[in-house]
Amino acid sequence: MAELGSKGVTAGKIAINVQKKLTRAQEKVLQKLGKADETKDEQFEQCVQNFNKQLSEGTRLQKDLRTYLASVKAMHEASKKLTECLQEVYEPDWPGRDDTNKIAENNDLLWTDFHQKLVDQALLTMDTYLGQFPDIKSRIAKRGRKLVDYDSARHHFEALQTAKKKDETKIAKAEEELVKAQKVFEEMNVDLQEELPSLWNSRVGFYVNTFQSIAGLEENFHKEMSKLNQNLHDVLLGLDKQYSGNAFPVKAQPSDSTPAKANKSPSPPPDGSPITSPETKTVNHDLEPSTLEAPGASIPKSPSQPAEAAHAGAEAAGSETAAGAEPSKTEADSGSSSLPAVVVETFPATINGTVEGASSERADMPPGFLFKVQAMHDYTATDSDELQLKAGDVVLVIPFENPEEQDEGWLMGVKESDWIQRKELDQCRGVFPENFTERVQ
Repeated sequence: MAELGSKGVTAGKIAINVQKKLTRAQEKVLQKLGKADETKDEQFEQCVQNFNKQLSEGTRLQKDLRTYLASVKAMHEASKKLTECLQEVYEPDWPGRDDTNKIAENNDLLWTDFHQKLVDQALLTMDTYLGQFPDIKSRIAKRGRKLVDYDSARHHFEALQTAKKKDETKIAKAEEELVKAQKVFEEMNVDLQEELPSLWNSRVGFYVNTFQSIAGLEENFHKEMSKLNQNLHDVLLGLDKQYSGNAFPVKAQPSDSTPAKANKSPSPPPDGSPITSPETKTVNHDLEPSTLEAPGASIPKSPSQPAEAAHAGAEAAGSETAAGAEPSKTEADSGSSSLPAVVVETFPATINGTVEGASSERADMPPGFLFKVQAMHDYTATDSDELQLKAGDVVLVIPFENPEEQDEGWLMGVKESDWIQRKELDQCRGVFPENFTERVQ
């Protein structure tokens, strides 16, 4: 009997719940159709909007924080493999072998500690912060249902009061249901009206604490990691000093582009000097313009000036320059002068607008000869149309047959030794990186 009674109670509750859902659905339909008014609370609606925004931002922050932690873990694994590789290639008889092993161990511990502290001080705090939202969200939804029950009871009571044939018993029962629905709704409404603004304001302190923790952990991590990197640098520096005689060859990287050298960029020279153009000259602007000219040197201003006068001026400039070079060398050797050396250029005399001796020299040059350069570093050709250069090689620069094929930083030329021996451009010419050479003429 007790079991049947229990089942009867359960069935009764189910029937009541079903009836409530039907009543609420009917009430919402009437409200949407404008046939029933709806209780509005703009202040509460604003609180709900803030709540939804806060939940959305917190969920996104949690997702991004988990992604960040996954990246830290991945970086830890990558760093671990890299240090393991160093340990494997570091031969036992090399100096600093024990130090590299210790550095690798500390590196692993540092990454592990960093990841664990991020979990404890950021992720777990984030999870706790978001853990309060589901309950409040459920209460907001329940408050909405109770508001519909209250509106429905209010409309039912008003309908009975305005009916032509009044039933006092029904009116009294409806009034009792209205008071009960109103009480339930207002209790939930008051609690949420207090909690939602407080929760909204708490976000500021939470964001501050979370990002301060992350920033502090990162700062300490990078400080400690910097010390380890400095230690590793010192160990490798000691290794380099012991084996300093072994040079590491530097080769220009080949291009994945078309054979016409499209989009090909020159490789930096082995000494790390910047890429410069042969036409670029450095001028010391701190010196007076007059110091750039040798005493007595004269520059022809017009092609009509006699060649003899030009030769005389050039010879005078050369002799006086040579005379002044000896005191300058003495001062440089004694360390008495701190000024940088100034290169004095002398200009050959011209005859009818042509440099004297140039015609005979250019007659032995390849067609279109522009100027000479000398290789400052070895360059290993990576393609069939490139020149193989050794430091000291002189190259005669010539123009490209199709100027559109010339890439920035690359020149076309033929090695002077090949030209002297063979006088054949088609088989000798090739391109080479300009920054591996220096203009000599």
